[in-house]
Amino acid sequence: MPQPDFNLAQSKIAIIGLGLMGGSLALGLRGKCAALYGIDPHLPTLELALSQQIVDYADSDPAKLLPEVDLVILSAPVPAILTLLEQLPGLISNSCIVMDLGSTKGLIVESMSRLPERFDPVGGHPICGKEKLSLANAERTLYYAAPFLITPLERTSPRALSAANQIIETLGAKGKILDAAEHDRILSSTSHLPFLVSSALALATPMDVAPFAGPGFKSASRLAGTPSSMMLGVLQSNRENILNALHGMQSQLAEIESALTLSDFPKLESLMNEAQENIRHLHNESST
Repeated sequence: MPQPDFNLAQSKIAIIGLGLMGGSLALGLRGKCAALYGIDPHLPTLELALSQQIVDYADSDPAKLLPEVDLVILSAPVPAILTLLEQLPGLISNSCIVMDLGSTKGLIVESMSRLPERFDPVGGHPICGKEKLSLANAERTLYYAAPFLITPLERTSPRALSAANQIIETLGAKGKILDAAEHDRILSSTSHLPFLVSSALALATPMDVAPFAGPGFKSASRLAGTPSSMMLGVLQSNRENILNALHGMQSQLAEIESALTLSDFPKLESLMNEAQENIRHLHNESST
């Protein structure tokens, strides 16, 4: 029997994981749906969510809140999302849309495809965030104008797509549909590799230079401050794509090293000019 069209204002929504992303999502959806449920294992986070009226109901036990919802959004590190997807059939017996905010999509979409028929899954990934996680750092406008990638499954219904699009519109984000394989290939270069390069820079820099670190160093090393608890699952779940991106980076570094070793400064200048042209193009494309 076909489900009625999704209506955000009449829907009960649960967000599992009230960190930076889940908390910012809750702030963006507050007052825009029939009821907002927050689920998180960290009791001080639940207390903060309730005291600041970020959600209507909060609990550490999903079994207490999930049976009532129309849509559940999984906002957690990738390994935790995969565990939650295995647990959902035992927690929800009614028809329900399931959406995630995971940073990689391949394994998550594969796990979503194994959910029982009563679930209507759709993958999602907002391209925004900060290094400082937790609900205390959440912002209502975090998603505004940010790309929000949607990864439908073959079984994803128009209703689930409508739910995702209504959420994206409410947040002021910019939706784009991307399949799981393409998503993971692209993000390995634009997100996962930059984190590793930033980490490598932090590891290679002697501690005694700290007093002299200027804005250039701080900008280039900023991503190294992202907690490993968030990034390790990303690296594990997108390993092959990230290795390919790393090989490309190593090839470019080898070319730069060779030019510097040989004092081939015309070649070095050519590489720098090419980099400037590439970054202008990348920045222009990302702003359209």
